[in-house]
Order: sequence, then C-alpha cells, then structure tokens
Amino acid sequence: MGNVSKLAFLIVCTGALVLGQAKPGPDEIVFVNGDKLAGQFVRATGTAVTFKSDVLGDLTIDWKKVKELHTQQKVAVIRKGVKLRMKESAAGVPQGTLAVEDQKIQLTPAPPQAQQPIPVSDADVVIDQAAFEKAMTHMPSFIEDWKGTATVGLALVEATQDSRTFTGAISLVRAEPSENWLNPSNRTAFDFSESYGEVTQPATPTIKTSIFHADGQRDEYFTASLFAFGEGAFDHNYSQGLSLQQTYAGGIGWTVIKKANQELDLKASMSYIRQQFAVGPDMNLIGSIFAEHYNRKLTHGMTFDQKASVTPAWNNTNAYSWLASALLTMPVYKRFSASTGVIDTFLNDPPPKFKKNSFQFTLGLTYAIQ
Repeated sequence: MGNVSKLAFLIVCTGALVLGQAKPGPDEIVFVNGDKLAGQFVRATGTAVTFKSDVLGDLTIDWKKVKELHTQQKVAVIRKGVKLRMKESAAGVPQGTLAVEDQKIQLTPAPPQAQQPIPVSDADVVIDQAAFEKAMTHMPSFIEDWKGTATVGLALVEATQDSRTFTGAISLVRAEPSENWLNPSNRTAFDFSESYGEVTQPATPTIKTSIFHADGQRDEYFTASLFAFGEGAFDHNYSQGLSLQQTYAGGIGWTVIKKANQELDLKASMSYIRQQFAVGPDMNLIGSIFAEHYNRKLTHGMTFDQKASVTPAWNNTNAYSWLASALLTMPVYKRFSASTGVIDTFLNDPPPKFKKNSFQFTLGLTYAIQ
C-alpha cells in the first residue's frame, strides 16, 4: 500500500472514530401550543418534567403542557408503588431511550426487547440511566450525603444593665439511600443547640442563662416504615438546676407518613437516665421515651419542623419530664433563611426554688447544609 493510500486510510478511520464519538443532539420538548424547546432532560415524576434549557435554565413543566418529549440518552422508569433495594436486580425496571407522546412514555430498549408504553401518571420517577445505575450500586462513605441546618442568633444591650444573649443550633441528617424511590436502609442524625446569656449591673450579682442539648441517633430499617433505633442525649439547664442529664435509649420507630413534602415518625423506647443536679442528690432512672417528629415543606420554600417527647421514669414516677419544640424557616437568599422557633422543657423534679418549666423563643439566621 502506497503512502497516499495509507494516508487516505488513516483519514477515513479518524473520521469514522470522530463521528462515532460525536456528541448527541439536544433533547426536545414540543408544547401543546406547538412551541418547541431544546435542552437536556433532567428527570420527571408522574405530574411534571424537569428540563434544563441553555437559555432559560432549569424548568419544571407540567405534563399537561407537553405534547411530545424526545431524549437522546437512556432513562429508567420507576413505577408508582415500586420500591427497590440497593444491590437488587434492576431487570424488571423499564429502561431505554425516552419519547413521550399523548401522555404516554414510550421506551425503546435495546433489541430484541419490544417498546414499552407507560402512562405518565403511572411513573413515580424517570431518571437518567447512569444516575439510576449509580443509585443502585454506589455505597457512599460516612462523610457523604449529610444534609441539615446551622442557625445563629445574637442580642446585645448596653445600658444600666448590660445584656448579652447567644443562641446557636446545628442539625445534621444522613439518610441512606438518598433516593426516595429506594427502600430506606439506615438514617443517622445529630442535633446540638445552645442558649447562653448574661445580665450584669454594677453592685448586683450577675444573672446567667445556660441551656444546651445534644443528641445522636441511628436508625436501621426492617421495612420501608419500621425501624429500630439507638440514641444518646445530653442536657444541661442552669435555669432548672440541672448540671447534666445523660439519656441512653433503644427502641422501635414507625414512619407513619413519608411523602415528598412531609414526614412523620413515631418512636417508643426503653431508656437509662442519669440526672446530676447543682443542689441535691443525683438520680439514676429507668424509664421510657415516647416521641414524635414531624417535618413539612411549605409554599415559597418555607419549612416547618416540630418535635415532642415525654419521658416517664418507672422506678421513680415523680421524676418525669417532657420536651416540645417547633421551628419555622423562611428563605432569604440562596441557602440562607430567617428562622423563628420555640423550645419548651419540663422537669418535674428540679432542686428546691427552681422552676419546673423552661421556655425559649428564638430568632436567627439559618444556613442550609446540602
């Protein structure tokens, strides 16, 4: 073969390789009014599709406004009511190139499989095939997938009386797997809150407020809604004469409601509690904790988080306690939100001259950790 022939052969092979690796064309939406939009399909549910346009950015479009949708990449469709487990075979999950016409998802799988029509209302989620495969097989490390909030508040007064008050809180949750179409496996949570204040005045004793709470919990799911858990909690409340309360508990939980916009958990446990007071004898208690936790996403990006628990002691029925809290956050700028909340704690066995109830009202700035 001459040099010219070799050169021509190399050019043809290179051209074929470039064409074979050419970037696929954009995805396209055709609206019911005939308008078209080019971009990239992101994901979809049974009610809407998320589409990324180079010009308009990320859009969430109701399926009722879509006449046709065509994608170049392959997707996976998880039907409503289907819950998968990680490492589980995905052979029964429809996969292929996506086309939507007349409110029906048309998947074209690799030959020799036949096309599979699925009504859009029957789909729980439609995601990119690569993302689907990663979610099914990827085992994240312990430092991955943490979400939560960090809140700070501060008040200063300079006058005859000088007053300084600081409040802070951090809440972190790691739920695995993170995709809601997979059955839950485990959940880890950490919470810490602190309220500290001083009021000083010449020739007058300093008045101090110091309250903190810290806890950690690990849940292991048996089913999609039933889980076992273990937790430890530490509390200090100077205003109630409580130097330190240690709580160690284990029990059963039930996720009563789990939707995209709200979740409700109920828990019951047996616990060991050690109370150390500034005045008076320490207490060792065997009791139970009955608790609920409700979280809801509201309109305009607002969220409402509410917790309540009651702790009876079986070896000393007079040493019971309860706790209730509520927090409302409202978006301000990007990940920052304004927050307002209340925390009410009740301790039935404080030292003499200390009140049983402690109430806190807080205003602060919250940063979302994602």
